[in-house]
This record gives sequence, C-alpha cells and structure tokens, in this order.
Amino acid sequence: MERPLDKRTKAYKEWVERYGELGNKVEKFTTATGIKKAVKFLAGEDCGCDERKEKLNEVYRGAKCLTEQEYNFLEANLYKNKINIPNQTELKNIWIRVFNKKFPDGGCTSCFFRNTLVPDLKRYFEKYK
Repeated sequence: MERPLDKRTKAYKEWVERYGELGNKVEKFTTATGIKKAVKFLAGEDCGCDERKEKLNEVYRGAKCLTEQEYNFLEANLYKNKINIPNQTELKNIWIRVFNKKFPDGGCTSCFFRNTLVPDLKRYFEKYK
C-alpha cells in the first residue's frame, strides 16, 4: 500500500500543484468568481470557508477510485441501519484502500464506523451517483 505524502516534503507540494486538492480548487473557483468575497461580506470573516476547505481536502486527498465490485457492494450495503460483521470487514477494507489510511487500533470500533468510516464512504460514494 502506498504511503500518503508528507505535507512537509517537496513531493507533496509538487503533487498539490499538479493535481490540486478539492478544497483548494473550490476556493480558487469561488475567489475567481467573486463568491468568496460576497460570502465574507454577508457572513463576516469567519464564514466557515476555511474549515470546509480543509474538510474537503482531508476527505478527498489521495482517494482512489472505487472498483465496480466495491461500488456494487456499497450500493447494496452502505445505507443499511445495521451492518453485520462480514460487511463491516468489507467496508473497512474498502475505506483503507480508497482513502489510503490505516484503520485505528484500539478505541471504540463501532464509534469509528458510525462517526468516521461510514460518513467518509457515503460522501465519497455520492460522487459516483
């Protein structure tokens, strides 16, 4: 599995220049169109733009495309109220591969699924619809 780029490295800066990050692209668009200036005028300096930009960058940074099998699995299982153990394992494997992250050791696994893993996959899956 590839290691994520360290933000302090030249390779990371080159990657951002070449591919950009979704939050940076949205900010560039809203700045160029005047939307950012209008929102700051109406909502004030602390309009939440920076937090949204960072969240977009964090969620989609280096994310890989879903395979057809993963897409079909998510379509059938991601929105169920209860997820059985084999499906949890498959969701975990998809999350690890797509977002290139390590599954955290320790802590409350069900809390991590409910608060991080499933919301990340839902946001990402919605891009495919």
